[in-house]
Amino acid sequence: MPSPTGRSTAEVRRADVLRQAVSVFARVGYHATPVASVAAAAGISEAYVLRLFQGKLGLFVAAVDVCSTTILSALEAGARRATGTDPEAVIDAMGAAYADLIADRDLLLFQVQAQSVTDIPQVREALQRGYGRIATFVQTRSGASDEQVQRFFAYGQLCHLIVTADLHAVHEPWARALTAGFRHP
Repeated sequence: MPSPTGRSTAEVRRADVLRQAVSVFARVGYHATPVASVAAAAGISEAYVLRLFQGKLGLFVAAVDVCSTTILSALEAGARRATGTDPEAVIDAMGAAYADLIADRDLLLFQVQAQSVTDIPQVREALQRGYGRIATFVQTRSGASDEQVQRFFAYGQLCHLIVTADLHAVHEPWARALTAGFRHP
C-alpha cells in the first residue's frame, strides 16, 4: 500500500527501521545487539524486521549502506557551500559538513562499530562499497589528487578519535597536538 509520499508502507517501515538500527547498533555493536532491540525501537515486531532484511546481518549491512548514503549527502551539501572551486576549498567545505554530521553521536559510533566487525565479509564489502562511493565523489567533485583524498580520509578518522575519546576535554600537550586545528560541534 502506498503512503502519501508515494512510497509503500514496507519502504517507509524499512527506512524507519534503518534509522533506529543505526542508533541501536551504535550503542553495543553488531554482536551484542539483538534484532528484538531494533524492532522495539522501531515499534514493530522482530519477525517483521527479519522479513524486511532477511536477518540480522542483512539489517546491519543495510544500516552500513544507509550510513554511507547519509555521509555522501552531507558531503554533497558541503561541496555546494564551498567558497571556492579549488580542491582544497571544496574538501574543506566537505570536511566541515562531515564534522557537523558526526555531531550525531549515533552515526559516528555506528561507523566505529561497523569497522570493528570487518571480519564479517558482508560488512567489510558494505564498508568498501561505501568508502568507494565517498572517495570517488570527493575526488570527482573536488578535483583533488590522490594524496588530498587520502588526507581527507585520514583527517576523518582522526575526527572519529577526537570525538569518541572526547579529546577536546583533555588538557594535556599530547591531546592538544591531536586536536589542533579541529573543530567539532
